[in-house]
Amino acid sequence: MTGPMNILDHTACELGEGAFWHPGRQEFFWFDIIGRRLYAHDGNRVTARDLPRLFSAMGWIGGDEVLLSGEEGLCRYDLANGALTPLAAIEADRADTRSNDGRADPWGGFWASAMGRKAEAGAGSIYRYYRGELRRLHGGLTIPNAICFDGARDLAYFADTASKRIFRQPLDAATGWPSGAAELFLDLTDAGLNPDGAVTDAEGNLWNATWGAGLVICYSPEGKRLRSVAVPARQSSCPAFGGPGLTTLYVTSAYENMDEKARAEDAHAGKTFHLDIGIPGLPAPRFIP
Repeated sequence: MTGPMNILDHTACELGEGAFWHPGRQEFFWFDIIGRRLYAHDGNRVTARDLPRLFSAMGWIGGDEVLLSGEEGLCRYDLANGALTPLAAIEADRADTRSNDGRADPWGGFWASAMGRKAEAGAGSIYRYYRGELRRLHGGLTIPNAICFDGARDLAYFADTASKRIFRQPLDAATGWPSGAAELFLDLTDAGLNPDGAVTDAEGNLWNATWGAGLVICYSPEGKRLRSVAVPARQSSCPAFGGPGLTTLYVTSAYENMDEKARAEDAHAGKTFHLDIGIPGLPAPRFIP
């Protein structure tokens, strides 16, 4: 086991999520979903942007413009002036759901998830937006998570945290749309692990944050557990690779649903962490509107 990680920012997020390294700006971004804030670390200082509603995931477009996935769908967002421009509505008419995990794919599309605000069973879905087309790819999930991609193998990964399972989705090499049924990649029930956010590295290994265990676990493309990194907060939520050479692992965490006693026992809950692990990740693909 490697770690523990170092604290990047002492701000305690109720639901820290959406870890994202912007390859153009060389900045690390993350959200407090419930706090309606977007945080950024430029290597020297942390800045915070207040958001008008719940947002949970990001992709980059270019310059000051990024894509945000939120409770009403996808929006273009200007980091300089805070302007939001709706792009695609996703369950905007449902007051009982909100956005959760999401990432841009190697084809220039974006996968976004929705879930019940109280994690109602089966209320979760995963969507893909690609060059003007929005499709619902998967439904019947409870807490959709771990969306990430292995472009070299034409694969996507996603998880349902509540069922403790991670799935592998074959993709069409030309378009990135699903080319077959999703397959079970890992069933973590016996291990008692709750798969949250995930990202792949340059070798195609999957790095998965485990909610409740304070770990980021690395699995090979064949599903073998290779190594783990200790996170100084039990509710570790989402990883990202960034920094020089993309060898820094960043991880968000949360204090959601923790009472005063639990927070006292988990002093760093909700903080954001980093550690140079010497293993390179992949630059986030550009989202093409």
